[in-house]
Amino acid sequence: MKKLKKKNVRETALELLEAIEKNQSYSNLLLNNAIKKNEIDQKDIGLLTELTYGTLQRRMTLDFYLQPFLAGNKKIESWVNQLLRLTLYQMVFLDKIPDRAAIFEAVEIAKRWGHKGISGMVNGVLRNVQRKGLPDLEQIEDSVERLSIETSHPAWLVKRWADQLGFEETKKMCEINLTAPLQTARVNEVKASREECLSLLKEEGFEVEPSQFIPVAIKCLRGNLANSRVFKDGLITIQDESSMLAAYALGGNPNEKILDACAAPGGKTTHIAEKMQNTGQVISLDLHEHKVKLINDNADRLGLSNIKTNALDSRKVQEHYEKESFDRILVDAPCSGLGVMRRKPDMKYTKKEDDLYHLHKIQRNLLDAVSPLLKKGGILVYSTCTVDKEENQHVVQSFLKNNAEFEGDISVRERMPKAIAPFIDNFELQILPQDIGSDGFYIACLRKKVQ
Repeated sequence: MKKLKKKNVRETALELLEAIEKNQSYSNLLLNNAIKKNEIDQKDIGLLTELTYGTLQRRMTLDFYLQPFLAGNKKIESWVNQLLRLTLYQMVFLDKIPDRAAIFEAVEIAKRWGHKGISGMVNGVLRNVQRKGLPDLEQIEDSVERLSIETSHPAWLVKRWADQLGFEETKKMCEINLTAPLQTARVNEVKASREECLSLLKEEGFEVEPSQFIPVAIKCLRGNLANSRVFKDGLITIQDESSMLAAYALGGNPNEKILDACAAPGGKTTHIAEKMQNTGQVISLDLHEHKVKLINDNADRLGLSNIKTNALDSRKVQEHYEKESFDRILVDAPCSGLGVMRRKPDMKYTKKEDDLYHLHKIQRNLLDAVSPLLKKGGILVYSTCTVDKEENQHVVQSFLKNNAEFEGDISVRERMPKAIAPFIDNFELQILPQDIGSDGFYIACLRKKVQ
């Protein structure tokens, strides 16, 4: 395999930034494709990831810094704008790359991609920044607007969160959203204990430690667990710590019949199946055939035989399953994903406030569709990977108001890991990214009354 010159890492990053903005595609998928397609050297993958995600994460801040230096330039092509952001990101936020090297690379790329005038302009703007220094964020008087620019979160979102969570929590959340998340995995207790998995992973050369919050979780400090023997042998599943809490909230006794209504790619389904020690039945639904295949692949890898999948729109579930036929139901609803911005930084710029209200309707329809299938005395868990009340508390309140046969289930506290107790409020739980260093996640646990 031919060695790639450093410039290709920056050029690949530039191509990625362009593709993400033009096609509104997910950065994580494009990045993985680019690494394969361009045969990026193992040692350069870290830099490529850092440059792409970092520039995306900080886009609004970088634009604020660049603005005064672009005043005279009328219409700048999109790729030139990306190149300036990418280079300024290296100059401001990365210590290892000297400014002159970053500027030299940018000018070389500009020569290859454009004409002489463009490379001169790029050189002029960047040298100017170097000479005059960055504009001061403190000049922005409004605190919401300043936090928005400082942490590159749209102002509507910062304002919304400040109203719902208070300014301090919002600030913490915006700041942690700029950092890369650690990879975490869940131990398949049907096959192994956490201690066994930790020692096997250490033997393979991974730097891992037990999670202090969740008894089945492992944190990975170095390496990608998806490449481990332990993963291939079905001893672990890669999953964020917050989303492991859904299966705890749901609970499950041997031989019960459980429905996971929006299940792909199967992280929660397989966790439920493991908690039931491979007994009973977990019916696992998703709208798309190719996603259902992912659930089946995961179940096979983990050696779980108590999962039955079906490609089905969960809003039509009553046509396929009997009323009151399930002991427990999980609705891990489609949502805005505002809790997982650390993984998908581009989502900050594409989401709109209207999306939240549109999703609220879909979420309510799902609850209305599946709730008649639950037995009396059964447990219904509603979860999302978002941090917005419109999709969380408001959905649940409106469901309870219209479904008198359901009530909040405060016994959820007994099923949860001890370290999570401080975050439980009655029958609900809202984890913010800064709480345990995981994704933002919401859970409500409801029970169907017996009489």
